[in-house]
Amino acid sequence: MHKTAVLYCEADLKVLSTQAKLFSKAGYAVVPVEGRTAMEEAVKAGGFDIAILGHTLTRDDRHHLPYMVKKSCPEARVVVLHASGKHPAVDVALDSRTGEEAMLQAVAQAASELVAT
Repeated sequence: MHKTAVLYCEADLKVLSTQAKLFSKAGYAVVPVEGRTAMEEAVKAGGFDIAILGHTLTRDDRHHLPYMVKKSCPEARVVVLHASGKHPAVDVALDSRTGEEAMLQAVAQAASELVAT
């Protein structure tokens, strides 16, 4: 069975490590990357199903990186934590303060959309 590949980015290494473990425990194949530059390189390399942009990234990064993900990998799903409003390149947006369960549900929703397409 194929494990859903998650590319997960945060600007804060401690948050990245903690949250990556959470997604890994939930059964996802997680590739953690720190910061915008690392995310851009990982997106160019491909090989992921879902891109998660975490709340420690700048607002500018959370706005611009989804476009880059969709341009490079149109079939990938984009989840943005700590998002406000609707973004045309974001599949699932939520407030990161809603807790771990809500984050896991958001990723599960994105994964289910992959199966449906």
